[in-house]
Amino acid sequence: MSTQTPPAEQVGTESDDSHSLVRSKARYGDALFSGISSGSALMIFVILAAVATFLTSQALPAMTSEPDHTGLSEVSALGGFWQWALPLAFGTVWSAVLAMLMAVPLAVGIALYLSHYAPRRVARIFGYLIDLLAAVPSVVFGLWGLMVLAPTLHPFYKWLNETMSWFPLFNAWQAREDGELRPVLAVGGQNMLTAAMVLALMITPIITALSREVFLQTPLLHEEASLALGATRWEMVKQAVLPFSRPGIISACMLGLGRALGETMAVAMILPGKVLVTFKLLTYNNPNTIAAYIAQNFPESEGFGKMQLIAAGLILFIITLVVNMIARGIIASRREFSGAN
Repeated sequence: MSTQTPPAEQVGTESDDSHSLVRSKARYGDALFSGISSGSALMIFVILAAVATFLTSQALPAMTSEPDHTGLSEVSALGGFWQWALPLAFGTVWSAVLAMLMAVPLAVGIALYLSHYAPRRVARIFGYLIDLLAAVPSVVFGLWGLMVLAPTLHPFYKWLNETMSWFPLFNAWQAREDGELRPVLAVGGQNMLTAAMVLALMITPIITALSREVFLQTPLLHEEASLALGATRWEMVKQAVLPFSRPGIISACMLGLGRALGETMAVAMILPGKVLVTFKLLTYNNPNTIAAYIAQNFPESEGFGKMQLIAAGLILFIITLVVNMIARGIIASRREFSGAN
């Protein structure tokens, strides 16, 4: 029995056709995936542009018009939009900076302990707890800060005011007309320092979780090489872990800062803020934040007053955008510096 083999040209044609079919299917899949990815990325810019357009169109009349009785009463009392908005912007940045000063060292220390010092079982348990703490709603933090933290810290605030009033941040005394000093300590501990502590507790899990993941990505060979050269555990962390993780730590801190800048309910529940500029932390005359002020006044506002609140939201939008742009610039410069070395 003889077997008939097809001509060489026919074999080559069939194999080429089957190969071309496989490649064409792969190309269709690549094109579809590329289109979905590009469309999703483009959608981010579309949404961002839509939000910016809405805020700008609603905010420009409030920013350029003279204050009148149709707007917010505090804007008219202070003499103009910018005299009202700039103190709110100051309060927003001031509370976020205080929260970052307290949260960043604590979060980075916890992340280092969980990634390089704690036993694996302990690190796993605490890692779950930190992830769970990051998911707690802000209103729960606000209630806890108002009902538990503020009254607990009030005696400590009184001690600070009495013994460390020489330090401007802890000075809660005010001179009366007759020259006598009277305390202006916030009742029940509801002051800027308490609000900053609550914000710090809210952003600590976020910074900790991201920093821990970045620390775990440090190449093991770098760590072993440092230890082999006689470095201690802490020296190894300084030489290998922290330099490698610096861009990730900055990204985690900027994400936490964005959360602190935009936080609304926790600050609104704790802080009886006013539209003023002051660095004192213990008095009842606390600067308010933009997000908290909008949440407190938006339901009752209407017409031109609502436009003024939207204009304040535009200022918060710009502050957050600038902070993120600065963070991206720092990260990019660090990466270029690392690559050059």
